[in-house]
Amino acid sequence: MEKVMRLASEKGVVIFSKSSCCLCYAVKILFQELRVNPGVYELDQDPEGREMEKALTRLGCNAPVPAVFIDGKLVGSTNEVMSLHLSGNLIPLLKPYQNLS
Repeated sequence: MEKVMRLASEKGVVIFSKSSCCLCYAVKILFQELRVNPGVYELDQDPEGREMEKALTRLGCNAPVPAVFIDGKLVGSTNEVMSLHLSGNLIPLLKPYQNLS
């Protein structure tokens, strides 16, 4: 869990993902469209990926990937991110991290 929390705090926006996950891809594209460049950690390419998945579940992520952190805090998985976006509450969270140039 230590590694997950350390990585989640390294950038303002962090996504724990798997390279073969279509929902992870959708979340990454959403952030790209919103002009945010998150830190992305592909768990299937990390030797500690399995343990990190378990840690994400223990932290309360209903699905281990994608797991989105903003400001070092767990936002959640696809459902939570999309709900925030549809309700207009995601962009204010991302504003400090948007690359508008």
